[in-house]
Amino acid sequence: MKFVDETIIKVQAGKGGDGCLGFRREKYIPFGGPDGGDGGDGGSVYLLADVNLNTLVDFRMRRQFKAANGEQGRGQNCTGAAGDDIEIRVPIGTQVTDEDTDEVIGDMTANGQRLLVAKGGFHGLGNTRFKSSVNRAPRQTTKGTPGDQRTLRLELKLLADIGLLGLPNAGKSTLIRAVSAARPRVADYPFTTLYPNLGVVSVDSYRSFVIADIPGIIEGAADGAGLGIQFLKHVSRTRVLLHLVDIGSVETAEQAVTDIRTIENELVKYNEELGGRERWLVLTKTDLLLDKEVDERREYIKQALDWQGPLYVIAAINKEGTRQLSFDLMAMIEAASDQYDALSQNGIAQPDDEQH
Repeated sequence: MKFVDETIIKVQAGKGGDGCLGFRREKYIPFGGPDGGDGGDGGSVYLLADVNLNTLVDFRMRRQFKAANGEQGRGQNCTGAAGDDIEIRVPIGTQVTDEDTDEVIGDMTANGQRLLVAKGGFHGLGNTRFKSSVNRAPRQTTKGTPGDQRTLRLELKLLADIGLLGLPNAGKSTLIRAVSAARPRVADYPFTTLYPNLGVVSVDSYRSFVIADIPGIIEGAADGAGLGIQFLKHVSRTRVLLHLVDIGSVETAEQAVTDIRTIENELVKYNEELGGRERWLVLTKTDLLLDKEVDERREYIKQALDWQGPLYVIAAINKEGTRQLSFDLMAMIEAASDQYDALSQNGIAQPDDEQH
């Protein structure tokens, strides 16, 4: 199935039914009076988050959605039937934006979440509504109002705790295969990953987190080169970015430092907030080096970058170092959750909550 993470759709709510102009006419009942009923409300359009969907590919064939109109009111004070609402199912993680105003209408972050995106028109009033002691035979009615009409931009941003970053062939797909049941393509050529992958990492009973792998980023990505920059939105909600750097295939440690700075520059160009997100450095493919060479390159990289954050060395192909990395990530996530719970109990709002 083709992975689609952005699409444009048009939604139109139903028009409200017009009010009825009617009078009671029955044998032996003169002056029966007005009996025109109200119209029915127009149907509304809702989005519904569905855990069973993981792409927006369904909207490639159908991009216009219209709810039913309300029926017109009838005589004998009969109210017209309301138009049926429609529900449009979208994947969890879909951000909904008004294409014309750039207003973010909502984020679909939980299974079963329902979001009103186009409200149905209000019903018209029948002439019964206008009768009074001085106007016993009103001929006044109102028409139903039109329903909302919108053009929506749907952007799928995968919900994950951890996001993987790196140049092509940095070992991201190999790592996600080593720590989860996900099986992205792995091969000895660039851009084997063409669309994002999610993996669930289980470190113990009832202890797990979600990790997201996106296509590799190359120099000039912020200006449109390569594939990865268009998928950076999928790591925008993550708690921590794992920056994977190949130190086994490169000729020198200096080249690894250059690779790291390339990713850092592209992140800042794309989004300064994302560039400042907490980032862990993971040196990969250490199985291609001697232990002494691994230590020397790690120390050189640490000093050249003045790196103060977490730094790991792994060989994902044989799972060396991946277990400790997984447990440390789990501990960090649990600590962040405990801190959030404590702040919530004290009535303190958590900043950037939508990203967590």
